[in-house]
Amino acid sequence: MPADPALTAEPADWLGWAVAVAVIAFLAAAGTTLARLRRGDPLIPARPQRPVPWQGGDVLLVIVAYLQLTLLAGAILGREPAIDRLLAANLLIITAATGLAIAWLVGRGATRADLGLVAGDLRADAALAAVGLGLVLAPLLALAAALNALVPYDHPVVEFLTGRRDLPAVGLVVATAVVAAPIGEELFFRRVLQGWLEKVFADGQSPLAIVCSAGAFALAHQGQGLAYVPLFPLGLVLGFMARQTCSIVPCIILHALFNAVSVGLLLAEPVPPPPAEVAAW
Repeated sequence: MPADPALTAEPADWLGWAVAVAVIAFLAAAGTTLARLRRGDPLIPARPQRPVPWQGGDVLLVIVAYLQLTLLAGAILGREPAIDRLLAANLLIITAATGLAIAWLVGRGATRADLGLVAGDLRADAALAAVGLGLVLAPLLALAAALNALVPYDHPVVEFLTGRRDLPAVGLVVATAVVAAPIGEELFFRRVLQGWLEKVFADGQSPLAIVCSAGAFALAHQGQGLAYVPLFPLGLVLGFMARQTCSIVPCIILHALFNAVSVGLLLAEPVPPPPAEVAAW
């Protein structure tokens, strides 16, 4: 039986094309951004918003709930669980924590708009996410590749996809990294945490809220080599986008696309990868 070409192709067969596409996307996005600046237009038009109704105690409660779910899952799985069980548990934890956070904040008086779950024009949000992806993809993957040479990127998804490429395995990774993680992380970091920080700093335009939420987002990915380094500027871009649009919809789209590219690069590797890909999952 002939081998699957996708599994036998040398990385050079597709890597050059991937790099070219990323560079072209960066140039196009940079050109669009510079054109707006030259016209005197804001990079992202600001949408009206009100201070979020929750307080620091609510933010702490959301964090504690996530940690408790993680501890519970760890107690159930035991030591050194199989990677597929670990990923499945992570998917359930993110989903449950996201649902509980939304339920609690709605009970505290939050609306869909407060939670950032209302899109403006969905096509405009998708276009904004695409421009953002074009700006960050090539520079951050290049930075990740350089850092990976110093400290190899380490994540259960990498080990999992190294040994398995069947449909259930890929589906589990996509559900976790491309769907659940972007929704859960954008809700917490860009809306629950950053929204509260914007109120604490008493100025919704304060960059400190964005910097702090981006720092927390990066530190949450400690233990994955040096992935937290490129994830900090990604967090800054996502935070600025969330502040200007008062929505996490474009942030979720950008985050999901970023992770989808990383998963795609892993799947394109014909041999166990020393991945330069870094993902925000």
